[in-house]
Amino acid sequence: MYSTILSGALLGINACMVQVEVDATSGLPSMSMVGSLGGEVRESRERVLAALKNAGLDVPPKHVTVNLSPADLRKEGTAYDLPIAVGMLEVLGFFPEGSASGILFLGELGLNGEIRAARGVLPIVREAALRGIRECIVPEVNAGEGAVIPGICVRGARELEQVMCFLLAGGKEREEILPQVSISPEELIRGQEAFQGNDFSEVRGQGMAKRAAKIAAAGFHNLLMLGPPGAGKSMIAKRIPGIMPPLSLEESLEVTAVYSVAGKLGDKALVTERPFQSPHHTISAPALTGGGNVPRPGIISLSHRGVLFLDELPEFQRSSLDGMRQPLEDKKVQVTRVGGNLIYPADFMLVCAMNPCPCGYFPDRNRCRCTEPQIKRYAGRVSGPILDRIDLCVELQAVEVESLQGGAEGESSAEMRRQVEMARRTQEERYRGTGYRFNGDVQAADMDRFCTLGEGEKRCMEKLYAQMGLSARSYHRIRKVARTIADLAGEERIRTEHLLEAAMLRPTQEVWRA
Repeated sequence: MYSTILSGALLGINACMVQVEVDATSGLPSMSMVGSLGGEVRESRERVLAALKNAGLDVPPKHVTVNLSPADLRKEGTAYDLPIAVGMLEVLGFFPEGSASGILFLGELGLNGEIRAARGVLPIVREAALRGIRECIVPEVNAGEGAVIPGICVRGARELEQVMCFLLAGGKEREEILPQVSISPEELIRGQEAFQGNDFSEVRGQGMAKRAAKIAAAGFHNLLMLGPPGAGKSMIAKRIPGIMPPLSLEESLEVTAVYSVAGKLGDKALVTERPFQSPHHTISAPALTGGGNVPRPGIISLSHRGVLFLDELPEFQRSSLDGMRQPLEDKKVQVTRVGGNLIYPADFMLVCAMNPCPCGYFPDRNRCRCTEPQIKRYAGRVSGPILDRIDLCVELQAVEVESLQGGAEGESSAEMRRQVEMARRTQEERYRGTGYRFNGDVQAADMDRFCTLGEGEKRCMEKLYAQMGLSARSYHRIRKVARTIADLAGEERIRTEHLLEAAMLRPTQEVWRA
């Protein structure tokens, strides 16, 4: 007897349909599996057989062959356990033929028959809905993320016995055994409360740094903070997500798909807050950019539509930092393996912090004992191409004691977010139908259209270009930052003062020479 069960495979953060074909014949009792299988999939045989036995299902002695089609597509992960088990049950006659027709199955099986979480449920369910599949059964813990996809009935199962009872039942009985999970992603987004974390009002002094953080959040610009230890660099970075515009539904689904594929979604149905990732400086290049023997999204993809904070920037491996050059430009990571190319999204805001020297106190020679060569070597760990991709650089000074002892509270996160959201609405209107979201996204080809300069502003940029020795990339980045400064000021056109402020915040190769 022959059976075909629907399932899915991941391709980056996208998916494709997989047919789990099961054939049972008389002969020496055995179970063989084919179809370009990874290690976890090959181990599925033992998990499935043990789960069927412990669920009280006596498997008759048959020669069982399982094929995962298309056979030339590499299959990884444990989500094929459930469809393989269902296919075996159908060919062995445990439920009527055709009972599982048109239903997609995903889930890992425990040896006791428990259905455990699987990676990538959201993109697989989304692909199934696009292919016209109207029903799927997934692990109960993953049912929420699948249910945010419209146009498909998602049911969550805890154990194999539930799935068996569902397939044996008919009509309304099925709904009682495994009810449909219904979640409105629009309501989850609308129900998102304002950021409840640390507030910018707790940051005393550092007015220029807070101004730079506001500009960065409003236009999705990359930011570098330079200053001595204890000046507040990390405090400011951790508060930036609290002033950024809320995720749109489209952005939320993108971020959720990345976390689902990485297996880091947990029991959430949808990611509704902008991500914030802060890896340790010992992180390897593959962990940062993504990849591995079994490719997974890296930290920069987990920062998609959010903030990637690199503290102690010069301490990161040079290869790790340089590996971010292309993602910072292309907004995506391409992982190439023998089996093909995978693309992960990487549209993130890069926020960095560094000391001006190894001890952190240059140019205060009363405290700094670093030599000139030491300072140059330390700063030289950050390559020029990386600095060229950073839009804003701000220096922080040691906080005065007066600011700490009863000084006036600074601008709150709520007030800063209000201004950022106002600038965001302006950008939404400007870029409607263009594919751009923020000023930081604008490409050079569209610079004259969206970051228009008057004659006086053009002359200003000519002088800045010559005096600062700007590259073409730096020239365009100053214009984009100036566009954001104008939006925060409620100005329709970029003015000279906006360009000068943007140029003042522009990092250079000698940025550490305070």
